[in-house]
Amino acid sequence: MINLEIDQEQLKELYLQKVEERLEALESEVFFMNSRQLAAYLNMSWNTICENLLYDREFPSLRLGSKWLFNKKEVQMYMDKYYIEVRNNGGDILKYKRRG
Repeated sequence: MINLEIDQEQLKELYLQKVEERLEALESEVFFMNSRQLAAYLNMSWNTICENLLYDREFPSLRLGSKWLFNKKEVQMYMDKYYIEVRNNGGDILKYKRRG
């Protein structure tokens, strides 16, 4: 006779870990983001994005009618460069914007 015991907490932890891994994989597959997704991705308000990033000619954005679309990989590359530039110029986005 085989006796099988299942640790419910360990099973729950394993399940949640696998769900999290799958969600991360799905999130990385997103090609274009809309303005709400971009704001969440950058952890910035839409107004801050408009004032400091959106109208920069190098910021990767497309307009589709009244909607904005953003390529996630290109945004990440832009933000990597932007971060370094701001840090090298005092670390304050608002002061950096005034210089640029």
